[in-house]
Parts: sequence; C-alpha cells; structure tokens
Amino acid sequence: MAIVIEPLLDGPYLVKNLEALTNSKGETLPTKEALALCRCGCSTTKPFCSGMHKQVGFNSANLSDGSLDRRVDYQGDGITIHDNRGICAHAGFCTDNLREVFRLNEEPWIDPHRAAAEEIAAVVRMCPSGALSYSTSGVEHRDREGSPAILVSRNGPYFVYGGIELVDAPWGDGASREHYTLCRCGQSKNKPFCDGSHWAAEFEDPAN
Repeated sequence: MAIVIEPLLDGPYLVKNLEALTNSKGETLPTKEALALCRCGCSTTKPFCSGMHKQVGFNSANLSDGSLDRRVDYQGDGITIHDNRGICAHAGFCTDNLREVFRLNEEPWIDPHRAAAEEIAAVVRMCPSGALSYSTSGVEHRDREGSPAILVSRNGPYFVYGGIELVDAPWGDGASREHYTLCRCGQSKNKPFCDGSHWAAEFEDPAN
C-alpha cells in the first residue's frame, strides 16, 4: 500500500500506511494505518495531533510570495551545486559541515571552488529539504536511495525520506519529491514545507 501524507485544511498531516517514524533521540514512535501528525505546533501529544489546532485557530495557508523560488547553479571543478533558497529549511548542515563552501553572510553564499567535488557532494547529500542538489559529468544527483520514513527533528520540522507521496503540494523549482521537510511549528510561510521559521518562533519539543 502506498504511503501518503495529506495536509488537512487548517489541521494536521494525515499520514497513511507509514511504518517508520522516529525522533531525534533515535526512539521509534508508534504508527498505525492512519495517524495524524501535528503541524500547528501546539499539540500536547507531539508529534501527534491532540486537536489543539482548533483551539489556536491554526491557518494552513501558504503565504509565500514565491520570490525566492528559483534554482541557482554554482559551477565548480567537476561539480555544479544547485540551490533553491525558496525551499530551504535552514537546518544548517551545509554551513556547519563545510563553511568554506557554504558561507553565511557572504555573497555569493556558495563558492564551489573551495573544496573537492567529493567533499561537497557528501555535504549536499545531508540537506534534508532538497534545496541543495548537485551535478557531476552532466548528471544531476537529487534523490536518494532509502526506505520511506519520517524523522521528527529536534525542535524543527519533519524530515521525510523515501519518496513518500505528498498530496497537493506546491513543489518548488527543482525540488526533490523523494526527500523534503514539512513544517511542524505552524509558523512557516511556505506551508506545508518548512522555511526555517521554527528558529524565530523558538519552537521546542523536548520529548522528541
């Protein structure tokens, strides 16, 4: 049976047939044929929905103006990095692990000449949102091999892997449909996708 995520209007994510749900502590969380995952950020039973979206008046509308939704190519020696700022979840794996290439507060923010192609590729593969991908020898490496799974990240979004179908999603330019990040703090303007708003909102989920 197909695994499907359906973002409900002003409500949770309805997830069907998921078998692999874990949190940032490495704990396996219970699943069933159909489960509801919180995306308003206010559930008392995170990551599962407790119905709080009704009390807080959660609005699931996508409010992004789309101005950042474009893919930019950075050509280096033996590798081209593709980047779409419009779908970035700001997880920080790139800037934390290869700051010579992925440079905060600099323009252009990516310099593909400052590391070997293999090193850059390894870091790009860490990107959970699909904002980053790369090409070598004219072939783009965007999707990954792996079983369908959802990871509840620490005080951040849901990391979705393995090509789980997302219903009625406003996919960004060049976005991967194999892996992506879904907002669970309720504050993203690019719903259902994460845009990093959990940082400013100081979203916390100590249990996961």
